[in-house]
Amino acid sequence: MPGLIGKKVGMTSVFGADGKNIPCTVIEAGPCVVTQVRTVEKDGYAAVQLAYDEITEKHTSKPLQGHFKKAGTTPKRKLVEFPADFSRELQLGDVITVADILKDEIPFVDVVGTSKGKGFQGVVHRYHFAGVGGQTHGQHNRLRKPGSLGASSWPSRVFPGMRMGGHMGNERVKVFNLQVIKVIPENNLLVVKGSVPGAKGSYVILEA
Repeated sequence: MPGLIGKKVGMTSVFGADGKNIPCTVIEAGPCVVTQVRTVEKDGYAAVQLAYDEITEKHTSKPLQGHFKKAGTTPKRKLVEFPADFSRELQLGDVITVADILKDEIPFVDVVGTSKGKGFQGVVHRYHFAGVGGQTHGQHNRLRKPGSLGASSWPSRVFPGMRMGGHMGNERVKVFNLQVIKVIPENNLLVVKGSVPGAKGSYVILEA
């Protein structure tokens, strides 16, 4: 299985064999359609392109409509390439479902998602700074400030990469080795242990 595209449904919990409550994330994984198979001879690299989530032709460009028609499928919203040589096992129009995880008996998956956007945040929220401290000795308005930045007469500037307030979240995040707790193939659902980046309904990429 090259991988799967899916959506984050939300979080739940299940009881393990030892009776402990395990926090889990439910992912709607697939079904995904193979819309392109790239080879080293033709494209210079080997990869397979998967498409997921239905979309109307009205919201699809003419070039993409032809691209999907060539694969014999309806227009899709999300396209992702998985680099590897799958030319022998996958053809245009093949459908990959979450049942392939059962077939391959994959115990762990890597999940890629886009984290929730937090807007502009200060150093206390963004980097867990403790703040300056007490409110004595003229520090009444410095509780959530970063404090000294360390530059004096030399080098008379702020070093690049200094941790300061700024844009937080809305970044591509990859979580490694999430345990597959349960697979529900009839509903295209995958239950993994732990949390997955992103809001409910956001796209995620599963890599075996």
